[in-house]
Amino acid sequence: MTIQIRDMSIWVTGASSGIGRALVSQLVESNNFVIVSSRSRDRLLELQKLSPQRIRVLECDVGSDADMDRAGRVLASMTDQLDLVVACAGICEYDDGLQLDSASYRRVFDANFFGVVNTLRQALPLMCGHKSSSTAPVFAAVGSLSSTVGFPRAEAYGASKAALGYFLDSVRADTARVPLRIVHIRPGFISTPLTEQNDFAMPFLMTPERAAERILAGLESGAGLIDFPRRLSWPLRFLGCFRSLWFRFCAPRMTRINQLRYP
Repeated sequence: MTIQIRDMSIWVTGASSGIGRALVSQLVESNNFVIVSSRSRDRLLELQKLSPQRIRVLECDVGSDADMDRAGRVLASMTDQLDLVVACAGICEYDDGLQLDSASYRRVFDANFFGVVNTLRQALPLMCGHKSSSTAPVFAAVGSLSSTVGFPRAEAYGASKAALGYFLDSVRADTARVPLRIVHIRPGFISTPLTEQNDFAMPFLMTPERAAERILAGLESGAGLIDFPRRLSWPLRFLGCFRSLWFRFCAPRMTRINQLRYP
């Protein structure tokens, strides 16, 4: 079902930078009421200046259960209905040398996986009470094309995004009979503070503004899976189906490990 994202009540997490910020900038241009969240209150207040009447600030840490319970109560005081939620919050930590630092893995999963679980938990009561009979509310979460194959150094990040994909599929299955649309967004490399730390080539790097345009177009088209750019997503999805090719030809050229060394 196609929709027009206009005059809606929307919640965007991870809104202080990157894709989240770009989405908010474009959403307010279409007369949407947008609640913006992240851990950085100062950046959110700066974002609010774009449209003080249409943007409300809800500072929160999506990876904290307790903080999200508090945020849920504040959220309910801001609006009695959510038409669209876009979970953009996320972090990346690489595992150099296969150190398997469990603290790092937990931080990544708290933000990238449990952060989405917490966001959905707080959003559902406001989405289930949706007043429109013609348009189902939409819950969308930003994953990554890295979850299609196993990238070197991305054990924590890729695993968190792969877990997110399965979680969204399961929620979609569980809500097959109710008016709720689940959308999985899998971008490639986007020029954000998150990717600035990368010390490797990032093919088909996109701006957050262009990524936001792709996401909004996909949401309006009714897509359940939004992959972009195609020049990257199609080869990765192909290699995901023929994993032996990936591990034989691609992975050996990308890994930085020639020998495992431990104390």
